[in-house]
Amino acid sequence: MQFTKDELDALLAQPKPLQLKNSDLSKADLHGADLSKADLSGANLSGTFLDDAKLRYADLTKANLEGANLTNANFHGAILIEADLTDAILGDADLSGANLSSATLVYANLTEANLSGTNLTGVKYNSYTQWPTGFDPLSVGAIRID
Repeated sequence: MQFTKDELDALLAQPKPLQLKNSDLSKADLHGADLSKADLSGANLSGTFLDDAKLRYADLTKANLEGANLTNANFHGAILIEADLTDAILGDADLSGANLSSATLVYANLTEANLSGTNLTGVKYNSYTQWPTGFDPLSVGAIRID
């Protein structure tokens, strides 16, 4: 189910933290939204605009973020275990202290992302995945799949 702009505004106005487990927010414009500590586990966020969004300590376990625009988003301390970030744009995103174990970063762009203290154990990536300059994904347990 796709949300209208009014429905999204009403959804975001609910008391925090938001409970959006398994929600379909695909292709939604959530630019700058505050989703800190939200339960977005299993949510479909494919193609969503989450640039400049606040997702600190959010639970995005098994969320679908394929093709999402996450530029400059703040994921500090977020849980992204087994999340699908295929073709996601994470340039300048703050992923410090986040748990991305077993996530998929195939074709993802992490240029200038902050990966300080990020758990990348078992993350799947390919030769097209763009990492911050000088970052060695193999040294943190990521798995190249191509």
